[in-house]
Amino acid sequence: MTQSSAPPRRLIATSLGFLGPSAQARRIRRILELALARPRAGWPTAEDAVLAWGHSPRAWRAEGLARRTGAPLWRVEDAWIRSVHPARSSREPPVGLLVDAMGMHYDPTQPSELEHLLAQHPLDDGHLMARARLCLDRLRALHLSKYNAHDLTLAPPDPGYVLVIDQVRGDASLTHGGPGGPLPAERVFREMLILAQEENPGARVLIRAHPETAQGRRPGHYGPADAQGRVAFIDGPHSPWSLFEGAVAVYVVSSQMGFEAILAGHRPRVFGAPFYAGWGLSDDENTPPRRQRKLTRTQLFALAMVHYPLWYDPLRDRLCGLEEIIDQMEARLTAFRQDRTGHDAVGIRLWKRPHMQAFFGREKPLRFVRTSDRADALGWASAVDDRFAGLRVEDGFLRSRGLGAALVPPLSLSVDDTGIYYDPTRESRLERLIAGPLPPGGATRARSVRDALLAGGVTKYNLEGGPADLPRQIADLRAASPGAPVILVPGQVEDDASIRLGAGEVRTNRALLEAARAANPEAILIYKPHPDVEAGLRPGMVADAAEIADLVLTGTDAVSALEVADRVWTMTSGLGFEALLRAIPVTTLGAPFYAGWGLTDDRGPVPDRRLRVHPRPDLDRLTHAALIAYPRYLDPVTRQPCPPELAIERLASGRTGRAPMGLRALAKLQGALASYAHLWR
Repeated sequence: MTQSSAPPRRLIATSLGFLGPSAQARRIRRILELALARPRAGWPTAEDAVLAWGHSPRAWRAEGLARRTGAPLWRVEDAWIRSVHPARSSREPPVGLLVDAMGMHYDPTQPSELEHLLAQHPLDDGHLMARARLCLDRLRALHLSKYNAHDLTLAPPDPGYVLVIDQVRGDASLTHGGPGGPLPAERVFREMLILAQEENPGARVLIRAHPETAQGRRPGHYGPADAQGRVAFIDGPHSPWSLFEGAVAVYVVSSQMGFEAILAGHRPRVFGAPFYAGWGLSDDENTPPRRQRKLTRTQLFALAMVHYPLWYDPLRDRLCGLEEIIDQMEARLTAFRQDRTGHDAVGIRLWKRPHMQAFFGREKPLRFVRTSDRADALGWASAVDDRFAGLRVEDGFLRSRGLGAALVPPLSLSVDDTGIYYDPTRESRLERLIAGPLPPGGATRARSVRDALLAGGVTKYNLEGGPADLPRQIADLRAASPGAPVILVPGQVEDDASIRLGAGEVRTNRALLEAARAANPEAILIYKPHPDVEAGLRPGMVADAAEIADLVLTGTDAVSALEVADRVWTMTSGLGFEALLRAIPVTTLGAPFYAGWGLTDDRGPVPDRRLRVHPRPDLDRLTHAALIAYPRYLDPVTRQPCPPELAIERLASGRTGRAPMGLRALAKLQGALASYAHLWR
């Protein structure tokens, strides 16, 4: 929908597609309500608009009502990015709509608002073009399309083929896709396949069926009889972007894949008159002669993908930009791609199972078992041994508002297919991400996430703030020792796997305090016990900490402690990572995941493989790897996969839900039996 369209007073609908009780209808109503008005039944006036779903079989009702009353007819369709699975197979609601008061993008018999944009927009907005370039790069990197149930593990066909795109029979872009009206679809698709062979002698010709045809839900125009000689069907749910990489030519009637082929750098042969034809980016058979302007693919993308659609953020319940859609689809696709075949779940305690099901059981329910040798099995990292061949799972670095030992469910989980982040004895997926290149826009996004985290005061556990007199206490210590640095020493759980596997010679909180004092005799040493230890839930108490440290911070959250620190000394604590995010220097005596990259003063046994990485990772790469690429997040409000930006918002605002009543009761029992608390992990 463009700004040139005057908003109607009311939106009048005639079908259950707008008015029904389904999740899709509710989503469509909500998007339209946020953008214009809530659709309703009624008799329209000239100030209202009548809604039709494209040129669907029931659109005649809306068309007739508009003719009888003189009200304008507005047509609505799904946007170019819709969902993971096709709508008919999953009932997933859309994340965006195309709303057009002039026509419809696939109907060239009259200009649509999109065509008007493409023909008339001044294209003088540098910010819009920059957004478009970045979004296009991210779409390609993520393999995003309209439907996204692709298997990226499938090997693409050997390169050098001609790609022919089939469509479902009766598609509106075919019944209304010719300059003079309906296309003779059977003849056009037959002619296209013949020309693909004639114009590319000797080349293989691969037919790519529509996803709904591949699922057996709607017939296409090609069948087994067409797979003869050089012609074959694409075998499997390949990403369109991976198919474009090996293609030498692309043939299409009016499919959205023709648009994506242009975005991938192809000049497709187009036999219909879709919105992307006629702008100098394709070889066209039936272009409306009124389309004379020449566009670049970035300009086409900017207007069609960034400017024209109504994009909707279902997690925050608001309209949004394409960038947020990409962020959210990335989270959903990460979950789909890891979970598409289902998981055996190993080593998952009873209290964790419902939450693990919410995280990993969206595609297929988890199967909780004692052991599994499947490559797609899921295991709690500390509960499986080195022989485990599946995905290892642990709490993420932005976990919750409350302690894991108190049975507070996490918002984030680290998922690793090679090792686990706290075990430096073997390479982890997090290490590979830190050492590897950033994706398009990765540095900017990492800085934005870091800024949001700092602005919201978000840490791993997000406990209540520290003592009100802490700043005065620190000021008094500084006054007594002018110029002395304040060194924060965070305590850890001493039986934690990160110490067992990643600590050096210093392996206890007392030894850490002694080492920090010995190396910094004039410093102001402040000691912060680990929250689980302070709560009496895990081992690691230092009874005489006050004899070594100048101040012991009891009941103090991480943010309050970091705000008064000039430096951090740690074994392997995640608080060292939180200090780096705040530009606080860190000395490590072990090998936490953030050590060994040139960002810390390392005095422990960091792996040589990290020291050999060049160019050296910067804080943006570390931030992107640890907070964006490595973990998975679950929105505690909608219970949907979400990006880290939303998780930070929820943690900062306190909208993290409540643990189930049974878990709260179990947590109280655990507190009463603190000496047995380790049994719950």
